[in-house]
Amino acid sequence: MIRSLVTAAALVLAGAAQAEPIKFAVTDIEGLEALQQEFAPFEKALEEASGQDIELLPVNSRTAAVEALKQGLVDLVLTGPAEYVVINGLTDAKIVTAWQRPNYYAQIVAMSSGPIKSVNDLKGKTVTFGSVGSTSQHLGPAQVLADFGLAYGSDYKPQIISRNVAAEALIRGDVQAIGMNEGHLASIRKAFPDQSFTVIARGRDLPNDILVARKDADPEAIAAIKKAFVEQSDKLMAAILKGDDNQKYKGGFFLNEVSDSDYDYVRSMYATIGVDSNAFVGE
Repeated sequence: MIRSLVTAAALVLAGAAQAEPIKFAVTDIEGLEALQQEFAPFEKALEEASGQDIELLPVNSRTAAVEALKQGLVDLVLTGPAEYVVINGLTDAKIVTAWQRPNYYAQIVAMSSGPIKSVNDLKGKTVTFGSVGSTSQHLGPAQVLADFGLAYGSDYKPQIISRNVAAEALIRGDVQAIGMNEGHLASIRKAFPDQSFTVIARGRDLPNDILVARKDADPEAIAAIKKAFVEQSDKLMAAILKGDDNQKYKGGFFLNEVSDSDYDYVRSMYATIGVDSNAFVGE
């Protein structure tokens, strides 16, 4: 009888342990309300597809995501390519799947009617970048210029300025070019319909956003989640696209054949701006 009670208690404890939810965080969304607004449909779809209990967990910064991974407070983190390089170096997080963003590349934009017609014309000039440490607004555009032979901080003057303010400065002639991605250029053209902008340089497609798992997360649970992305990708993508900010993934795919070396191009970006990839830029 005693042995039966002990066995029953052990089964209850085992069931309780298995009931612990898989905690899911996103590095560029602050606050639970915003996270639920964007990802609640995906949370439900991933639960159904994987058979795992998923819980959305907000983190208020990239650094907070690292600490949450280290302390075992979060199991899955969705992050951008620049953030992934740092997170991987600091936590040894494991790749689950890449989230493709179509038309995700960095470019250098100037005024169509201005004197800047090529990258070489930017020597000694001022080029602005957006959010510090951003793959497509800062690191990527700086790498585009480096790929064309212009050294960051010596061949031109880099400045970090918010996008619309930078556009106004470009129109006035106070700066000569802006680094941005394709979506940002579309928004600037919409904001300034009477102005004509020209892309003078475009980089290769940037590495994808990526979902990583804590290195010591439950391997069976993570395997079930990986399987869900392979077998029910259409269902999961449809759920993702119910979030307004997630429209950047429209037309994209979940890519399951991805390796850490795919992000070496991002590591070269950190080297280009003279920053160690073991720390977030600006934090």
